[in-house]
Amino acid sequence: MDQIVIENLQIYAHHGVYREENEKGQNFYLNVVLETDTRSAGLLDDLTLSTNYGEVCRFLDRFVKEHTYKLIETVAEKTAEAVLLQFPLVRRITLEVRKPEAPVALPFASLSVKISRGWRRVYLSGGSNMGDRKRHLEEAAEALRADEKCRLLKMSDLIETPPYGGVAQDDFLNCAIELETLYTPKMLLEKLHEIEYAHKRERKIHWGPRTLDLDILLYEDCVMHTEELTIPHIDMHNRRFVLEPLQQLAPYAEHPVLHKSVRQMYAELPKDCGSVSDTVRRR
Repeated sequence: MDQIVIENLQIYAHHGVYREENEKGQNFYLNVVLETDTRSAGLLDDLTLSTNYGEVCRFLDRFVKEHTYKLIETVAEKTAEAVLLQFPLVRRITLEVRKPEAPVALPFASLSVKISRGWRRVYLSGGSNMGDRKRHLEEAAEALRADEKCRLLKMSDLIETPPYGGVAQDDFLNCAIELETLYTPKMLLEKLHEIEYAHKRERKIHWGPRTLDLDILLYEDCVMHTEELTIPHIDMHNRRFVLEPLQQLAPYAEHPVLHKSVRQMYAELPKDCGSVSDTVRRR
């Protein structure tokens, strides 16, 4: 990815733990690296195809001056997010906030916090077998589209599949969703739970009926396991109702543990593994 670099942008602002820092203010210096594609702009000599670094500098100056935070960690976090939301061609930002006038009673050159933040490509699985199944899934997609920290890219066809896991219940509608997000995996999980609960999702029976089920399948090349969340989804490679719609969106997306593409995993499913055969209907 190409880079636009801004070094030592000086901004007089009012951030700090102590009251005098908030009242009197001090100089802050920002070092910024914007990751973006500059090829088209460079070949065509057209600024509209790039990110205007003058506008970025003015935006940074205004944002850092108009807000007051106790911690430069917060200055960095909020400013980075604001830039990513304001400038759609910026894929990632590395931001260092320097505070050379920090109230430290020892000699030093500067104190700073440096972070990297950016848009992450994510694939979700959606399912519903209660109520208006189609509406539940479509409204879940709309809820993600309405969130400024998510960019909904594509939604697969809806397919009807028999239940998975041995619990007697109605057939499911399933889909896959491709999006980009600024959320961390944990934050995205919380957002998905919020959407599920808005559709009266209840967690009473494992693999039981549900109005709406949203799972994180892949979060770029992230590999993690906590009590709350496992990425990649721990059982996605065994589920036809997951892989069939997912391969419609991302056949060459790679499972970072198995090192197999979605298409490969789908092709390797046993014929009796959640087979949907004649019961599949695209909606």
